[in-house]
Amino acid sequence: MNGSCLRLWRSAPFLAWCVDRDLPPLRVQRAQIELYIRWLQEVRRFQPSTVSRRLSVVAGFYRTCVIDGVLEHSPADHVRCPNVPPESPTLGLSHLQFEALLSASRQSPNHNDFALVAMLGLLGPRIFEATGADIGDLGEEHGHRVLRVVGKGTRIVLVPLPPAVARAIERAVDDRMSGPILRNTRGARMDRHAATRRLKDLAADSVVRLPRMHPHMLRHTSVTTMLDAGVDLRDVQIAARHADPRTTMRYDRARNNLDRHPNYILAAYMASGT
Repeated sequence: MNGSCLRLWRSAPFLAWCVDRDLPPLRVQRAQIELYIRWLQEVRRFQPSTVSRRLSVVAGFYRTCVIDGVLEHSPADHVRCPNVPPESPTLGLSHLQFEALLSASRQSPNHNDFALVAMLGLLGPRIFEATGADIGDLGEEHGHRVLRVVGKGTRIVLVPLPPAVARAIERAVDDRMSGPILRNTRGARMDRHAATRRLKDLAADSVVRLPRMHPHMLRHTSVTTMLDAGVDLRDVQIAARHADPRTTMRYDRARNNLDRHPNYILAAYMASGT
């Protein structure tokens, strides 16, 4: 598969939009791509970050077409990108809320609940990574219990399992030797929809009032909690597998906290000279 074909496959939503309007994708003009962006914003009601990602895929497709000689110029050049706010619109749970959700999942008779919350909230995987994990992906590496995770672009990483997460997974796996780690109430592999339903039920059972739950909220909570705990931004970026550190910074809800301002650290470091 050459570069343009790969980009074509990834650009499927845009191509479907073109088909619905009888627009040949290779004859699209810049104004029509901007109409697509407005459609994403006003009809689909996507967040600016999602629209920006969709535009990036379209731009990449046409850029590859130019490289491969299919087109002379890219119609996506100079298309106005929506302004992405500096803070993530997703709300992570506070420390108390996360503890309450962990407690509710631990007390649930369904052992998959505790494994789901522990994996999403303490490891921070994307939901498709958690639900796609199999028992065969568990192992050991240099004395650490690890989970083999297949991430974006089929990139494989080894994620260390803290003891609490390992115990939660062991309870969910029980005596099984193969199959998915997380299962739904019918015993089949859990998907994102089943995970969302389980989180909503756990939120209703929590002793603390929780917002409307969805899986990405726990990945968000994992990142913000690490930052709140003082973990270095670079280490959090590596753990979250963000390609761009600016993505991680959007999760930092305490970066405007004056108590953490680097001026204090610099002044303390230079105290002997001042």
